[in-house]
Amino acid sequence: MKHQHMKRTLLAALVSGIFLPIGAQAATEAELLQKLEALTKEVEALKAQVAAQQKATQQVADKVEVAESKSLGKWLTVGGDYQFRVDSMKGETKAYTDVNATFAYAQDYMQRNNMWSQLSAMATFAHDMSAVQTISQAQAFMALPSTQSMLGPSGLGAFSQTIAAYKPKNDTLYTHRFGLDLGAKVAQDVSLTARLAMYKTFGDQSLDALSNAPNTPYFADRVGVFDGTLSHIPSDSYLNVDRAYVTWNNLFDEDIWFSVGRRPSTQGAPTNLKYNTEWPGRGGTPALLVDYAFDGMTLGYGFDSDALPGGYAKVCYGRGFESGFKWSPGNSLEDTDMVGISIVPIDTGATRVWLQWNRGMNIFDAPKMQNTYFGTTMPKTNLGDIDWFGAGIMGKMKNVGKGELYYFADLALSRTHPNDNVSAQFGFQGLLTGAFFQPEAPKDKTGGAVFLGLRYDLPSKTKLGFEYNHGSKNWITFAPASADMWTSKVGTRGNVYEVYLIQEFDAKPIASAMAKSFFRLGFQYYDFKYTGSNNWVGAPVKISDVNASNMMTMTPLSKAYDLYGTLEVKF
Repeated sequence: MKHQHMKRTLLAALVSGIFLPIGAQAATEAELLQKLEALTKEVEALKAQVAAQQKATQQVADKVEVAESKSLGKWLTVGGDYQFRVDSMKGETKAYTDVNATFAYAQDYMQRNNMWSQLSAMATFAHDMSAVQTISQAQAFMALPSTQSMLGPSGLGAFSQTIAAYKPKNDTLYTHRFGLDLGAKVAQDVSLTARLAMYKTFGDQSLDALSNAPNTPYFADRVGVFDGTLSHIPSDSYLNVDRAYVTWNNLFDEDIWFSVGRRPSTQGAPTNLKYNTEWPGRGGTPALLVDYAFDGMTLGYGFDSDALPGGYAKVCYGRGFESGFKWSPGNSLEDTDMVGISIVPIDTGATRVWLQWNRGMNIFDAPKMQNTYFGTTMPKTNLGDIDWFGAGIMGKMKNVGKGELYYFADLALSRTHPNDNVSAQFGFQGLLTGAFFQPEAPKDKTGGAVFLGLRYDLPSKTKLGFEYNHGSKNWITFAPASADMWTSKVGTRGNVYEVYLIQEFDAKPIASAMAKSFFRLGFQYYDFKYTGSNNWVGAPVKISDVNASNMMTMTPLSKAYDLYGTLEVKF
């Protein structure tokens, strides 16, 4: 009964709904439409609020991005290094005649004894000598009776200052070097790189500790500081601009770059192993050929591929000396420039192969230097051109015993092309030609060098290294900015053996991920076979043939030793 009653009630409600008045249905639809419109408006309002919120959020994000892009950390990087070094240096010389001491003693003796006619003759001799520019003029000058008389037993020969062989030493030479590296992202694909550096000897503001000898200095690249060695050999406490150059990358939407400024042409591969620095990038030059702070420019192209991973090539140009205005017919001095082509077909971070050609043009006889043993020097003439050719490889082998083994091999040739000019300030010597007051006709000469090395890295952050280099009789390089104290070892005419140990401190880096601190202990042994290492003026003389009668402007060393230690931080 109950179920029948419910059925009747539902049926009655359905029938009454069917037959509701038309006006009632219309009212219901209107209410629905109003509710739908109201809901739509609420949805649109919500959409507008969401859009406004998104816009506000994006504006905040844009402001944050702009602020971050302008913050120092986004466009400026700062790093640097400090090195304290101590050297204990010893050497062995050969007997020779000191040219400068001979002239100085003769002048002093004549003045003290009122030998005015002889002084006048010597002054005339020096004046006429300074006017000599070519090999033919030098030969004619040497043939003059007045010249023979001046150089004979009754002239300067009577005042010859013969220096007996001795053993120079410097038990403790302390130096320290500080460098500040700056990098700035100027714009998209445009960057500026700079390095400021100071390098000095404890208790001195000059190069005296390296250049001062009892008589003449030992090597031409340590006579004084000049443009190519500034901040790379000890001088003073000034913070000089070592590097400053701008680089434009991705030119023409290709892997092409152009760079101009004071270039990174010092301490190139493979010296990064001994100096415990990072794997070389695309900058720099092979250290066997060039270690010289050049002002110049580079145009490079990367051709990285599966066959030639990391490969690139570049053309480099640098100016070694600016000769200034040509203000008279007598001012014929030309600018000294260098051009080079570098091809690195493979550079993977584990293997690096390089080929290099350089040409030095209008090589000067002496750089601009002040306060040296010879006083103030400057270029007086151009002696000719030099070609260099080099090829090398550097690599890393993992899992060699308990550690990693680094290795390198570098080979090079030099070829001099002397012109007819001779250097009057160096006794009529030319580009690897002639001895003092013994001019030699210009002749091309070829020299060779080899540079080999190993470094074994242990898990304890201990690194053991060995290096060997050899230079032939006529080998000449352009590497006076090397950190070696006696003389740049890669320019040695003879053999150099070096062993070293690097121990990094096991400390968590804070300044940057690449920061590290370590000490280095090493020993160098120089075995000179010919005179004139790192000097392109004058012909080499076999060390075993050097005797007291040889007139020389540099003290000839036969052996040299350097025991050194450093404490270094890089940040």
